[in-house]
Amino acid sequence: MTRALILGGGGLAGIAWETGVLAGIADEAPNTADALLNSGVLLGTSAGSAVAAQLGSGASPAELYARQIAEESHEIDSGVTIDDLTEVFLRALGETGSTVERLRRIGDIALAADTVPEQVRREVIAHRLPSHDWPDRDLRITAIDTATGELVVFTRESGVALVDAVAASCAVPGAWPAVTIGSRRFMDGGVGSTVNMAAAADCTAAVVLVPAGATAPSPFGAGAGAEIAAFPGLTFTVFADDEALAAFGRNPLDPRCRRPSAVAGRAQGQRVAAAVGAFLGS
Repeated sequence: MTRALILGGGGLAGIAWETGVLAGIADEAPNTADALLNSGVLLGTSAGSAVAAQLGSGASPAELYARQIAEESHEIDSGVTIDDLTEVFLRALGETGSTVERLRRIGDIALAADTVPEQVRREVIAHRLPSHDWPDRDLRITAIDTATGELVVFTRESGVALVDAVAASCAVPGAWPAVTIGSRRFMDGGVGSTVNMAAAADCTAAVVLVPAGATAPSPFGAGAGAEIAAFPGLTFTVFADDEALAAFGRNPLDPRCRRPSAVAGRAQGQRVAAAVGAFLGS
């Protein structure tokens, strides 16, 4: 049986919350945390790509948690609000067309956006990762080709630098620059789906961390909850609870949300540790 740990998208709040959840599980049930971290597949989308890459480096949840609650950070503020991003999506989704056509329109918006230079953003991503080398394990990172609307899954066999793969997965359209890899430009892997369960279709079980509520809507499809429910294997999902959602605040891209989101995630991780352990049989 191949089990995946699937880490969903959700901005800086999502990175902090997912890190906190894993730290909280480790507090209460170290064996359960070890089983999670040693999952056969690590799949990360957007915020989750950063956490998956951090875990792949061998850094412990405690070490990563300490980074999230530290006073100093290399994160920068895009100056873009959730209302701004909502307008971006509404413009692209307001016209008729297939899902791929709409994703291409979002890609056009991503390419035209006035953002910081790619290199500036790349340096931010590089600081997030304890190691810039792909780990010797099955780490999968999702992104979307701006020209085709295609979901791409980067692995260590893709010939793409890990920092570039994570930067592409985290390239929120309208907030951060699309990422150039070869002759292609990529945007956030969470644009079409925050969890991209299809990228773990070869797995028979999955634990999924979703930094959003269970009923959060999606621009495409019925949302993460329905997508996870349709997964053919066994699943256990941790959605952000009310305390975590309050901690995220109005803008999950704002660096100031990191500490409260991490703290809320750790508390939630402590609360769900026993249930996760029961699912894993640990």
